[in-house]
Amino acid sequence: MPHTPRPAAPRRARRRLRAVALLAPAVTVCLVAADTPPVPLGIGDPLFPHLGNPGYDVMAYDLSFTYSGKNTEPLKAVTVIDARTTADLDRINLDFAHGTVGSVEVDGEPARFATAGEDLVITPEKSLEKGDRTRITVRHTSDPVSPEDRQGGWVRTADGLAMANQADVAHLVFPCNDHPSDKARFTFRVTVPDGLTAVANGLPDGVRRAGTSATWTYRSAHPMATELAQVSIGRSTVLHRPGPHGLPVRDVVPEGQEAALEPWLAKTPGQIAWMEEKAGRYPFETYGLLMADATTGFELETQTLSLFEKGLFTEPGYPAWYVESLMVHELAHQWFGNSVSPRSWSDLWLNEGHATWYEALWSEETAGRPLADRMKAAYGASDQWRTSGGPPGAPKPPSTANKIGIFRANVYDGAALVLYALRQEIGGPAFERLERSWTSRHRDGNASTADFVRLASETAGRDLTGFLHAWLYDAKTPPMPGRPDWKPASAAQEATATTDKALAAPVPAR
Repeated sequence: MPHTPRPAAPRRARRRLRAVALLAPAVTVCLVAADTPPVPLGIGDPLFPHLGNPGYDVMAYDLSFTYSGKNTEPLKAVTVIDARTTADLDRINLDFAHGTVGSVEVDGEPARFATAGEDLVITPEKSLEKGDRTRITVRHTSDPVSPEDRQGGWVRTADGLAMANQADVAHLVFPCNDHPSDKARFTFRVTVPDGLTAVANGLPDGVRRAGTSATWTYRSAHPMATELAQVSIGRSTVLHRPGPHGLPVRDVVPEGQEAALEPWLAKTPGQIAWMEEKAGRYPFETYGLLMADATTGFELETQTLSLFEKGLFTEPGYPAWYVESLMVHELAHQWFGNSVSPRSWSDLWLNEGHATWYEALWSEETAGRPLADRMKAAYGASDQWRTSGGPPGAPKPPSTANKIGIFRANVYDGAALVLYALRQEIGGPAFERLERSWTSRHRDGNASTADFVRLASETAGRDLTGFLHAWLYDAKTPPMPGRPDWKPASAAQEATATTDKALAAPVPAR
């Protein structure tokens, strides 16, 4: 998913996983008569056309989950959505596809509802006018057992649950407008049996105990995309430490694993300080790692609480520099992808390219692994990545059977290569100013590839449209500025290089 992939502990392959200037015609379809059959809608995202819904802007989610203690049983849930309408609406479509809806209210009044595709289609008693504030309450279940053909949403761990909603599966967990262009503030209320700990995005807002259970409340101080929501339930210990300028850093680890994991967790404050030198002040109210006792094949940048497999830190075979680089990758996403979120999924390169860039830069500065060597290797493979997955700025749509197929090499190292080319073209000082301007100008918002091109041109003092367009959209990789000796690899060369890297130990394959 938009998760950071990595190779398996030796010999096990792992998949590389990791609005709104979208199609205006999609917005008009929300204006349908209430007596027509319900239909699934979307905002016209080029990669996920049925994600999101037109006609409203979500301001806040209030999510309540009640966990029985068994991670094979559906959770009881209530989702409350506060929204502002952006069009006259006879119906409201929400994305929701893996639970049973018991009832729906709109502004306190019962509303009719039906399903259409992966949408929950709600018909309020009274139509909503453009500019109205409305509250939608859905009482439903949330099933932690993934559909056979659709992974993601809840992740079942050895002792409970966690979430991995990227890119298009938050609506397997709760009703929502499941597109990063519609960010909102979140409140989580998670009720669990005694002996279990619940943690979610944001800061804690108290624990209320009643009988044999406890309800943990968390609130986010900044808007968040649905794909970045995180709820952890398990036999966990929450560790606290200070970060730069007093930032509260909290980590969630399985009980009894504190001593083994502490050497890794102690690295986070220094990594945050390093990223602040590159990209500006950390953009949120807290940060930390959720080390889940689960096998997923990826790490994920859920906002303020990045999801990691515990095994990354405990299994032999992973070099320390590599583990640290993945920690920095997910941390960098807090600026690039979380604080500054994409307008459409085609802008994914802005998330993954930047996270990969800082991952590689950290490895160069702390482990002596030259960035130029990695970028030269990426240059050799870039033409084939563009052929198989599309150029970085226009990734090919995922197949129906593999929705996370957008997380290909072209948006990781292929996109980091675009940033390397840009730095070569405008120089290091201008590139560093651009990075800090990008994160400050678009903080807590959404931005597109076109926005990045404009800001790059503004920062450089000249029009970079043609230069960046070629790097982002051309079928063939342009010449690398200042590196005339860099050449694309032939198919035979790339196949040989890939085999060689896969067999090389202990350095993980990319």
